Amino acid sequence: METGASREPETAEVLPQHKFDCRSLEAYLHQHLPGFGVEPEAKLTVAQYRSGQSNPTFYLQKGFQAYVLRKKPPGSLLPKAHKIDREFKVQKTLFSIGFPVPKPLLYCSDACVIGTEFYVMEHVQGRIFRDFTIPGVSPAERSAIYVAMIETLAQLHSLNIQSLQLEGYGTGAGYCKRQVSTWTKQYQAAAHQDIPAMNQLSDWLMKNLPDNDNEENLIHGDFKLDNIVFHPKESRVVAVLDWELSTIGHPLSDLAHLSVFYFWPRTIPLLSQSPHLQENIGIPSMEELISIYCRCRGINSNLPNWNFFLALSYFKIAGIAQGVYSRYLLGNNASESSFQFANIVQPLAETGLQLSKRTFSTALPQTDTTRQLFVQTRTGQEVLTRVKQFMKQHILPAEKEVIEFYVQNENSVDKWKKPLVIDKLKEMAKAEGLWNLFLPAVSGLSQVDYALIAEETGKCFFAPDAFNCQAPDTGNMEVLHLYGSEKQKQQWLEPLLQGSIASCFCMTEPNVASSDATNIECSIQQDGDSYVINGKKWWCSGAGNPKCKIAIVMGKTNNNSVTRHKQHSMILVPINTPGVEVVRPLSVFGYLDNFHGGHFEIHFNQVRVPATNLILGEGRGFEIAQGRLGPGRIHHCMRTIGLAERALQSMCERAKQRVAFKKKLYSHEVVAHWIAESRIAIEEIRLLTLKAAHSIDTLGSSGAKKEIAMIKVAAPRAVCKIVDQAIQACGGAGVSHEYPLANMYALTRTLRLADGPDEVHLSAIAKMELWDQARSLRAKV
Repeated sequence: METGASREPETAEVLPQHKFDCRSLEAYLHQHLPGFGVEPEAKLTVAQYRSGQSNPTFYLQKGFQAYVLRKKPPGSLLPKAHKIDREFKVQKTLFSIGFPVPKPLLYCSDACVIGTEFYVMEHVQGRIFRDFTIPGVSPAERSAIYVAMIETLAQLHSLNIQSLQLEGYGTGAGYCKRQVSTWTKQYQAAAHQDIPAMNQLSDWLMKNLPDNDNEENLIHGDFKLDNIVFHPKESRVVAVLDWELSTIGHPLSDLAHLSVFYFWPRTIPLLSQSPHLQENIGIPSMEELISIYCRCRGINSNLPNWNFFLALSYFKIAGIAQGVYSRYLLGNNASESSFQFANIVQPLAETGLQLSKRTFSTALPQTDTTRQLFVQTRTGQEVLTRVKQFMKQHILPAEKEVIEFYVQNENSVDKWKKPLVIDKLKEMAKAEGLWNLFLPAVSGLSQVDYALIAEETGKCFFAPDAFNCQAPDTGNMEVLHLYGSEKQKQQWLEPLLQGSIASCFCMTEPNVASSDATNIECSIQQDGDSYVINGKKWWCSGAGNPKCKIAIVMGKTNNNSVTRHKQHSMILVPINTPGVEVVRPLSVFGYLDNFHGGHFEIHFNQVRVPATNLILGEGRGFEIAQGRLGPGRIHHCMRTIGLAERALQSMCERAKQRVAFKKKLYSHEVVAHWIAESRIAIEEIRLLTLKAAHSIDTLGSSGAKKEIAMIKVAAPRAVCKIVDQAIQACGGAGVSHEYPLANMYALTRTLRLADGPDEVHLSAIAKMELWDQARSLRAKV
């Protein structure tokens, strides 16, 4: 076996008990693995990962190509353990739908090749954190890593096992009972001594099975920080590893398994080198992680039977530890620390017993509301303070320069460009970590946190761009983050997050009433390994930006045989694709909205793109649209509050400066009332916006539908009135270029149409209210 030095971290020479015939493996891969033999002169080198305690895992390198091999351990094995064929099957299924797993390449059931079954997958470059405190990163990045991890778990549990065609992958209902029985048998088969706590915990679990032991989701079985590969530089999950224990079962078992480190016995040093969790700034609390998970899945964050699932997790880990020690005694384990596992079974079982007796409330604890109703996280408070300082020191002083640039270039070809000061501001904001604040997976912020930050950025029309938080890019980035394949994320999401390119969103059409999006006629038809797009779009915001390189286009893919909301899809179309015709800019009350890239009419004439550009799948357009319009849907509302504050400031300054009929304007009762009513309106819509944001944080987008719809109506209406009164107070100056008020009005009035007209939202609110009232009445009866 060629075991030359490897640069791969955490690998070493293959252990004697795990060595196999490297020449036989190389011959097999050369014959069965496409591309393996492109460098015939290169030698195959093999190194063994030391971190795994179960199926031996190896790093293979042949020339510039790198692979990972997983195989069964040799010798006598516990029943139903080490089923690597299941690992390969589930990874192949998940990779096909874009879930972050290493690409599985080959499965071999012939034990004659290397002595046991094995499979080969692509090697994924990235970061693996063995210490859950994640030393060496900033608190913001540490928080973002945990958020990305919990969002990935929620994404896994949201998958439909029927559409994955994994119905037979596990037994399904009754998972908890089977787990207790299975791990009891596994432990008993591997036990080297009698541990009463294990027997007591097994008995308690079997007597306290949850009533809802019928949930059927694809679960990982060992979901934890060190089974995840993160992007080399970003707080983004690129691969979830070790699917040996995956099955169809209860999702809370995975969530509890991820949460065990919050209660880890201090006498066991294996999971952490840092003894005090509370001292590690940036690690979310268990309740915060659960809140994010439940928000992503759209379920209630007060989880039933949480003590059972935590106790089950400790019972399971104790059973695994016993198995590791058993394999150590047989000489089959890869880790040099395997002998230590004999001493941790008892404290793990005792911790499980202690947790079984506790009563948990997994919802976020009630905070002191005497100071404020919707409380920010510590991270949110820190970021808001820094944003305010950045606005004061850098953004607002640059307003005059930016406005003068567009005045000077009004009739120039440069009118769609951005002044150099914007690029400078972006560099400064990125350097200070004030970048992509809208995306929780990157920023670690809640929606309540971001609502107050967005209000601050709404006070200046170009401030969101400085922080890479501008529409429509934010919505498009959310789409790719939530629904994009790994290839789509690499090609388009990463440069969008870096700010090196921009995007546009093409949904509204000139020939149909697009307020009813099922009317959309633009066709997206498959032709071999391509899709061909034909249709006309307008109000494609951002298309005039010279950096705009990609459009997300919504169109009709399926025929009328399916329901109306499953006939449309979304697809990625590079702007420079042949057949894409950017026809003309559309004005808003005479404004071209140059800075934001304008609003364009675009025609798609026989536009052909690869089939891999389709997002999520055919007929999933409305599903994506609803996800896109969750948090992103209220970003406009958040920003308009900041705009309203600027309008009110202009009104008050004018009222103090001007004299009419021998007294200051503010002394006229009607103007004083405008000022008072504006303040009242701003406070009202801020509270409703924060309530909507809080509902998204705690209930998920689906649970916050009514609040989102209400603020979509209330905010633009209220701010339109405030700006109109400010214009009135300023007289002729208010409708001129001397003041920003006319432009403010144009932008705000557009919001009453931009994400659906008021009337559509009002109808939806009425429907939900009637339903809530009827449900309340039935409850009373």
